[in-house]
Amino acid sequence: MAVLWLFLACGLVMVLQGLILGRSALGKLDYDRHFSARTCYAGDRIEMVEVIENKRRVPIPWLRLEAMLPASLGFKRSKETWISEGQIYQNHTSFFSLPARTRITRTHQIQCRGRGIFRMDTATMTGSDLFAMYTPSLKVTLNKRLVVYPSLLRDEELPSSWKTWQGELAVRRWIVEDPFLFTGVRGYAPGDAMNRIHWKASARSGELQVHQHGYSADPKAMILLNIEVSEQMWNVVTKPEIIEEALSYAATCAAALIRQGMAAGFASNASLSPDTDARMAYLAPDYGLPHLEDLLEGMAAVELKIQRPFYELLRIEAELETHETMDYFLVTPYVSAAIRDAVRLIELKGHRVSIADLSEGMKEAGA
Repeated sequence: MAVLWLFLACGLVMVLQGLILGRSALGKLDYDRHFSARTCYAGDRIEMVEVIENKRRVPIPWLRLEAMLPASLGFKRSKETWISEGQIYQNHTSFFSLPARTRITRTHQIQCRGRGIFRMDTATMTGSDLFAMYTPSLKVTLNKRLVVYPSLLRDEELPSSWKTWQGELAVRRWIVEDPFLFTGVRGYAPGDAMNRIHWKASARSGELQVHQHGYSADPKAMILLNIEVSEQMWNVVTKPEIIEEALSYAATCAAALIRQGMAAGFASNASLSPDTDARMAYLAPDYGLPHLEDLLEGMAAVELKIQRPFYELLRIEAELETHETMDYFLVTPYVSAAIRDAVRLIELKGHRVSIADLSEGMKEAGA
């Protein structure tokens, strides 16, 4: 009989501790998680900070915390965290106890192994009493966002085609024609765009005459990225390392232009991450560090999936109605006949086009 009463007493204690410690274990539990930086570059080290507070007067004997995070974020291992990694995501699981009326802060060291726009939307917490009689679960909404820009390259890692183009652009910065400043007319010369012909002056003189423009110090550069690694590729990028290298070229070029006080823009033939603003699909040339952040975010948002062939992007550029002369810098792994034809259409509008030799830059970097 005494044994029976002992079992009953033990059972009653287990039920009471379950009701007190387990059933409402998450009732007054606050949780937040954030990154130490909103933006960074691929290869940078940042921190992920977790703040967990138990506002109850009783402890939480067991607390399990789970979250799905991008695989591109490399976490430093710890004794209390288990990480199951996949190709796209990694599952983080932590087990620990939380005393009464206690707030703890946990800091995780992260290396950003690749560019992209990463979201940390939810985390799941599961509490328990001493004997797991009650295991309430709660999903916490976080809505945190991290933008990892493409890594920037050193000068010696850039192709000589970029250095030549940048030098020419710096020189033309002081002698570029201003399409809104007319100083007269002159005879037609090979390469003059048809929209510059002054028809009345041509009729009077009997020879083709074109508008003579003045000069300004305001060149505008547009960087166009091709994520196709070959003419036969039509959907998903087959050699992502080449495109990641190309994005680093584009990011370095944009940063150099903006920091020199020039206007730079960016567009590509890639699909963009759904976690970015639609305006990032085409960023017209502009000035200043805020615009550079937009350019870098647009590059971070590039997904390795083709939206349209590169020559179509070039033809769209050629069809744009603009009175300004543009300097185009094409970052492309290859140049096909269709791309050359589209480049000629752009040049016929009076714009200048330069092409980065990516294979040369990769050889130099690997030498």
